[in-house]
Order: sequence, then C-alpha cells, then structure tokens
Amino acid sequence: MNKKIQLQDLGSRDYKSTWEYQEELFKAIVDLKIKNRREELDLETPNYLLFVEHPHVYTLGKSGDLENLLLNEKQLEAKGATFYKINRGGDITYHGPGQIVGYPILDLENFFTDIHKYLRFLEESIILTLEEYGLKCGRSEGETGVWLDVGTPFARKICALGVRASRWVTMHGFALNVNVDLGYFDNIIPCGIRGKGVTSLQVELGVERVDETEVKAKIVKHLTQLFEAEFI
Repeated sequence: MNKKIQLQDLGSRDYKSTWEYQEELFKAIVDLKIKNRREELDLETPNYLLFVEHPHVYTLGKSGDLENLLLNEKQLEAKGATFYKINRGGDITYHGPGQIVGYPILDLENFFTDIHKYLRFLEESIILTLEEYGLKCGRSEGETGVWLDVGTPFARKICALGVRASRWVTMHGFALNVNVDLGYFDNIIPCGIRGKGVTSLQVELGVERVDETEVKAKIVKHLTQLFEAEFI
C-alpha cells in the first residue's frame, strides 16, 4: 500500500486542460491496477493531489440539471466564463479566481475502500482548516460540501464537493471559496439547491484578502492526518 501523495500546485490553469490532465493521471492508475490483476503483479499505484485555480467556469455534473445555469451562451461570453458538462457527481458549480480547487487522484485501495468515508474525510479536512480561522462549519444532511449555520435560514455553503470514482480510483474533488467573487454564483442555482446562500473565507473573516498559500498548507496538514498519508 502506497500512502504517499504527490502534491502538484498547477497555479492558474484552464479548466479543460486540467480536466484532461486529471483524466491522464486517473487512466494511468486504473491501467496499472488492471495490469496488476491480469498479470498477478504487485506494482505500486501512485496518488496525487492537484491544487489549481481556474479562470471563470461553470461545470455541470452528470446528474445535474442544465436549467440550474441561468445564463445563455452570449451571457456566458459577456461574463468571460466557459461552461462544461462533466463526469463527476453533483449538480452545477462555479470555479474562478480566488477559489482553491483540490483534485485528489487517489487509489483508495492504498487507504480504505469506502467512498462515503472518502467524501466525509474531504469535508473534514476543510472543516478542520476553517476551524483554524475561528469558523464553526459543518455538514448539511443530504447535501455534500461544507456549510455555515446549518439548519438556520442563514445556511450558506463555503465549499463544494463532487467526485468520480472507478476501480477505487478518484478524480475531481473540492472547491473552497477563499477570495472568490461571489457575484458569479448569482448566475446559477449552486448545486441545484434553492434558497441557500454561498459565502467565502474572505467574507466570513471580514478581511481584504486571505493568504491562499497558508490555507492550502492547512488543508494538506489535515489530509495528512485523516488519510495517514505522506505528501511529497
């Protein structure tokens, strides 16, 4: 079992090229697992965590409803945004500057074979990170992601989750709103959930800007503990 995770910070990168890169890494791990099974080998499978910031983009999961995108093609262009229908779970979400997007591409057989536990661990890494900033966050029953003021009229989402897994290999991941322009969320029904707000770490702390490098380091620290992993 390989519990080492290769950390790659891709900086600002186009959604489509990042998606293709994820697919490349994902396929290489799946192919290696198939080879191990067919040839009765025991070759070590790698794990990755990609950090990235995307230019303005809306993505719709495979079970999502296109009606949750409130812009047409011309309006998208005017906003300087792109749109992709993709192969993760979940509905529609937004990615853009000031948002930390994390794509864990893990062979869960190196850790544990439980997708539910995997999702909860991703959420927990964000909850623990935000606690370090004095924010009390939690989960909303039946809705993935990380929320503030759950169960109140002021419930608001700060981190979205959407993953894909095949042969216990994961891709896609989480998007944490740090310094993001929340106005872009007005153009969608986020995650298909009506009547609930969206927020950011910057807004909740009431500061001009949050150090994203520091936030990433805290996320990695908590993922290390939760997955009993070593980042390299």
